[in-house]
Amino acid sequence: MSAVLRPESSGEDPLVIPSRTTASHPGHAPQPRYRAVSSHLAIAPPVSVVIPAMNEAANLPYVFRSLPDWIHEVVLVDGDSTDDTVRVARTLRPDVKVVEQRGKGKGDALISGFAACTGDIIVMVDADGSADGQEIVSYVSALVSGADFAKGSRFANGGGTDDMTPIRKLGNRVLCAVVNAKFGARYTDLCYGYNAFWRHCLDEITLDCTGFEVETLMNIRVVKAGLRVQEIPSHEYDRIHGVSNLRAVRDGLRVLRVILRERGVPRSVRAVRRRPAAGLRFTIPAVPGVPVNPTMPRGEVL
Repeated sequence: MSAVLRPESSGEDPLVIPSRTTASHPGHAPQPRYRAVSSHLAIAPPVSVVIPAMNEAANLPYVFRSLPDWIHEVVLVDGDSTDDTVRVARTLRPDVKVVEQRGKGKGDALISGFAACTGDIIVMVDADGSADGQEIVSYVSALVSGADFAKGSRFANGGGTDDMTPIRKLGNRVLCAVVNAKFGARYTDLCYGYNAFWRHCLDEITLDCTGFEVETLMNIRVVKAGLRVQEIPSHEYDRIHGVSNLRAVRDGLRVLRVILRERGVPRSVRAVRRRPAAGLRFTIPAVPGVPVNPTMPRGEVL
């Protein structure tokens, strides 16, 4: 994992955390590979974006257009679509990696997509057009700053939602309060699918749920594993085309079952807490809405 952050004109040396490198001339040290994000910020960790989709052909043009051009790869997990989802994806982005989902459910789709990723950072994005891909820079900035898991929140200061009904907001608030009380978290949002994390997180949060509740399972297990979590304010827009499969009561009960089941699973103990390598100096440009704190407590939301 690595990052290259270049102040625009401060005269300071850029930060380089060694990771993947490109070949260089004989006799010269390998040079870090990085992608420009803006005139003053660049990153070296390859970023994979996983998009689970089923019959989302009409929404993909917006979703793909909103993605930053510096991402490493897009992994589209097709849930046996009967429309032109796959064809549209390949037309929009010829290098898209298409994974055919063999099982059913959002959790199964995400697990399949994660397995196909080659990036050091993985970002989860819904295919209905409700997420703004330009927010990915905020998630990546939080991870480069020291977080293990960057969790999107519609209810953190600066976030918002155009999609949630009052009953869904109430249910989310109640379930979030239960998770905070039972697992010592400080989440402001529980059931949101826009998240990002370092690949190593997958080694510590075994995902064994196939449905919509996979997002809640991830949020609980990153806290139980002692991973460093940072919430990212995010705005959720209305689905552009089509009808959502979400059902407030049905899905709320499924989430509650996950919470109750996880209460009986012991908290994992990590012998070594991940920190940046000794001697590295962080020079992180400010990103609006993203507090920078590279010394995050384990399992705690800032």
